[in-house]
Amino acid sequence: MVDRPSIPSRFAFALPRPGRAWANAPAWLRLALSPSTIGLAAIVFLAAFAGFIAPYGPAEVDPINALMPPSADYLMGTDLFGRDVFSRVVYGGQLSLTIGLTATAIGATIGVLAGVASGYFGSWTDGVAMRVMDVLLAFPGTLMAIVIVAVLGPSTINLILAVGIASSPGYARLVRSLTLRLRHADYVTAAEITGVGPWTIIARHVLPNLRNSVIVYATLDIATVILIAAGLGFLGLGTKPPTPEWGLMVADGRETLQIAWWVTFFPGLAILVTTLCIYAFGERLADILDAK
Repeated sequence: MVDRPSIPSRFAFALPRPGRAWANAPAWLRLALSPSTIGLAAIVFLAAFAGFIAPYGPAEVDPINALMPPSADYLMGTDLFGRDVFSRVVYGGQLSLTIGLTATAIGATIGVLAGVASGYFGSWTDGVAMRVMDVLLAFPGTLMAIVIVAVLGPSTINLILAVGIASSPGYARLVRSLTLRLRHADYVTAAEITGVGPWTIIARHVLPNLRNSVIVYATLDIATVILIAAGLGFLGLGTKPPTPEWGLMVADGRETLQIAWWVTFFPGLAILVTTLCIYAFGERLADILDAK
């Protein structure tokens, strides 16, 4: 047997490892193509185009086909009133995502303003703002939302306000701690020495440095808000029937759970998948933005 000549070491090269190209891809590309982002995009797509995707109206009643199991005509079966569960789940995505985004925006606005004012100005402003937040933190978020809804009355708008107010203390605590560190930064001190006003300093120097942390916290908070809203809907403190809301749909299926599991299962699955996708997306976003 003839020995093959060995390749000189200077001509040797390493074969690319499987997945190395993907590992070296830009972080935003890996985020965009991650399973959590694709799943979340699919949920948003279904909710945005529910009017074109849903085969039936969300409140369309058909008593003759009540409690029909999943089939080609009814992908997720029908409920006690013959309403198509798939159509109601898709339309319910619109409401749940709207509640999540709107309530998160309200909570973030209240919390960021209170946290920045508390951390930057200190003194009595810090005392008043943080004592109010301590009162809100003394109650679990869900319990606080229940109290607010009970006072204002059950409706979608009151539900959004209740969950938004209940979520604001988390933002306030986070922003206050970050603002206290930024308050003594060199560029903030230099701006104060040159006579720049406090609100201008907050707008130009403080808030931009809080952006990444607030975005990540808000992204994760959307999932929590959706869970709280679904819980209130399950308790009958959210939207009113026949509005297609996931928590309310789960509650409607309790009476027929033993004979029609699909009425409760699919709305519950929608809540689970949506919150998991949002949490996973938020964790990946935190790694990219380096928000600790």
